[in-house]
Amino acid sequence: MKSEPDVYSIDHLAAEPNQTDYWDGIRNYQVRNFMRDVMQVGDRAFFYHSNCKVPGIAGTMSIVRSAYPDHTAFIDTEKYYDPKSDPNNPRWLMVDVKLESKFPRFIALSELRRQEVLADMLVLRRGNRLSVTPVTENEWNHIVSMVENS
Repeated sequence: MKSEPDVYSIDHLAAEPNQTDYWDGIRNYQVRNFMRDVMQVGDRAFFYHSNCKVPGIAGTMSIVRSAYPDHTAFIDTEKYYDPKSDPNNPRWLMVDVKLESKFPRFIALSELRRQEVLADMLVLRRGNRLSVTPVTENEWNHIVSMVENS
């Protein structure tokens, strides 16, 4: 799950009460559908810092509440306001996440790209702009081992 660190970083999540917050601002139908149809409470996610000088993975979090309407779509003063989203038939959803761990070292995108076993990882595909992408069990295990073995 990607977030721009100057907007919301892993440190922001760590500072939240119970290190838990909602993941709002998803305005892509493919990502919304993934959150709605695939993500479940108990699933784990990498916290990925994007659109910054050195993008990469900062840590892990877990999904603690399944998809529900993103209230920021209904508030005209919010950054992610969508006048076409109707509270009675919401267009956009969000999930709640809880910090699991901040990695002792940041895993940069350039390092991820050098891992042959991660060659097919969706977030590493050129041109991928999705803020949430699935991770296979093998990809997850490899990335965790990169942290544990450093």
